[in-house]
Amino acid sequence: MITTADRRVPDPTRMVPLPLREQADVRDRWLTQRLLDVLPGLMDRARIDLWVVIGREYNEDPVLPTMLPATWLSARRRTILLFHRSDDGVTAAAVSRYPVGQFLSSWDADEQPGLTAEESQWAAVRRFVDQAAPRTIGVDVSATFAHADGLAHTEHELLVRALGPHAEKLVSAEELAVGWLETRLPEEIAALHAMNRLVHEVIDEAFSPAVITVGETTALDVAWWIRQRFADLGVDPWFQPTVGLQRAGSPLADERGTVLPGVPHDAVIEPGDLVHCDVGLSSLGLMTDTQRNAYVLRPGESAAPAGLVAALAVGNRMQDLTTAALQPGRTGDEVLAAARAAAADAGIDGDVYSHPVGVHGHGAGPAIGMWDQQDGVPGAGSAPVHPDTVYALELCVRVPVAEWGGQLVRMALEQGIALTSAGVGYLDRRQTELILIPSA
Repeated sequence: MITTADRRVPDPTRMVPLPLREQADVRDRWLTQRLLDVLPGLMDRARIDLWVVIGREYNEDPVLPTMLPATWLSARRRTILLFHRSDDGVTAAAVSRYPVGQFLSSWDADEQPGLTAEESQWAAVRRFVDQAAPRTIGVDVSATFAHADGLAHTEHELLVRALGPHAEKLVSAEELAVGWLETRLPEEIAALHAMNRLVHEVIDEAFSPAVITVGETTALDVAWWIRQRFADLGVDPWFQPTVGLQRAGSPLADERGTVLPGVPHDAVIEPGDLVHCDVGLSSLGLMTDTQRNAYVLRPGESAAPAGLVAALAVGNRMQDLTTAALQPGRTGDEVLAAARAAAADAGIDGDVYSHPVGVHGHGAGPAIGMWDQQDGVPGAGSAPVHPDTVYALELCVRVPVAEWGGQLVRMALEQGIALTSAGVGYLDRRQTELILIPSA
């Protein structure tokens, strides 16, 4: 029997996934550290004295799950969290029917017999605000980021009514919510290294004879194998894995640039195919997002065609140009413009559509292009880049391959990276060589 005394502080970098109980320990420890070390600076940067985060069961603010104890899988009834910035740091209080972990409890539902539970709860919020006397009260409303737009209409109305004269102090907490969601602790980044390593190991296995029988296995079979493998390992995907094929004689576009169907998603994998996957897993409340490429050797081949090898090298060069442009203080659109200008100077035909990743797969923070928005992303592209953040470095290049009769190949890459004061670092490792799949 394991007792509390037998337990040790787990190291998330050594084993992903961790057992569920150890995951809870890690996540609660991270929350404590984030409230102490991260939140005060973010509130100062956003100039918000009091942050109000509200969610009802089954209709949670996207920020709320990142604030709750690990054993809370959702809000309970109406859960109201209050974060007051003072000279001593941040006071984290909960106005909730049930105790919320380490949060200061600011409501006794039975203390005012003449009021309904709802009236009593909102009266407790008003008392807290009266005592805090904030100059600004931040709430999660945003036209740009869904992550920061979690205050439901009903909750907004009830809050305004409860605040009375304080309601004129309400401001959008968009900058604060985005900052909270995008900022990563060093220990979180270390865990993301381990999570990306696990993803890479699963992809290596998926792109091997252990899973693929050339001439029999379909791309769709491999996608479902990856999904099942994650389940067997005790981690969740945050989207359905995809596996796609490119092959000589099935171009992606004609000479006029018209998009062609290419190889069907459920086609059988054949010798000479370029195999691509896009997968992401979830563990410890964090996400990954990864793309990798493999080549199916033809009989007698021991290496991929030089044209495909060169295409991957061009993709790596595009990664270098993008990470060089990823500098704190720039907006996402500025990073995109700098990367694309550098690519044009280098004669590279490619697109950049990188994004923050962490608490959410497509995370809060600056969008660095989208596949269909290469001139900038209104709203999200104007957000600034900050250190201590993690991105999915996602992009593609288009390169003609001589061995395929000059057919254009789209080499798509995606890799987790961390931006810290030391610069950009790859999470685990990026792909610099095609994975080789033998035909027999």
